[in-house]
Amino acid sequence: MTYQQTLRWGELFLQEKGIDDAKTDAWLLLALACHTERNDYYLHMLEDVPKEQKEAYETVLKKRAEHIPLQHITGEQEFMGLPFLVNADVLIPRQDTEILVEEALKKAKPGMKILDLCTGSGCIIISMLKYRPDLYGTASDLSAAALRVAEKNAKINKVTPVFVQGDLFEPVEGAFDMIISNPPYIPTAEIEKLMPEVRKYEPFLALDGKEDGLAFYKRIIEEGYSYLNPGGYLLFEIGYDQGKEVSVRMEQAGYQGVKVIKDLAGLDRVVIGGKHV
Repeated sequence: MTYQQTLRWGELFLQEKGIDDAKTDAWLLLALACHTERNDYYLHMLEDVPKEQKEAYETVLKKRAEHIPLQHITGEQEFMGLPFLVNADVLIPRQDTEILVEEALKKAKPGMKILDLCTGSGCIIISMLKYRPDLYGTASDLSAAALRVAEKNAKINKVTPVFVQGDLFEPVEGAFDMIISNPPYIPTAEIEKLMPEVRKYEPFLALDGKEDGLAFYKRIIEEGYSYLNPGGYLLFEIGYDQGKEVSVRMEQAGYQGVKVIKDLAGLDRVVIGGKHV
């Protein structure tokens, strides 16, 4: 088969297996298996695919047909225009989380000390330091495996946050000018209802927000105030239906100017509040 025929076959195969956006995934997997780019593909699309490339393509298509996330097959995901390694030890960085980083960057001032809780792949703190080299970053996670991924990503993007392992603030010392977190926020009972790419292949610990999905917000809001310098900010990514509850809890804990920011779909996505000066 030619490259063109092989690509079309890949699209149909993934469609039959119920893969969303089969066309895009089929192309990305072809590019991976055949070490090609768009321009090369169009130049050679009527040529026959070598046997070893066709076999490699079939292998990755079968993985995707099992609903293994595309990013776990390619091993990477772009976030904030930067490259990040991903595997089953970390959540795949998502575009929605870019809104959290963008809002944090708006508040950032030179010399600020930033704490990223539940850092996972490190995409939040690494992006902050990459775009604002005048900031200082610390990031914590309970998972040693996740931190190994984050450390690799920091090297790839040539930034040097301090990574510490432990339960939220447990391994953290000192105070910060900004605390930022995309914590687990899915209620435990809802996880089984998620798409298989998430439910089966992303780390349960990074998804599970306990019974009501709010366990980590409650702890970070309560404990975080003493870790914030006066005039500092607390920022969260939240689930689409958690804006009111998280906002009220922040206000009750003494945070000022609390507001909810929506994502591109018009859903609540980020909550931000400050500590009085």
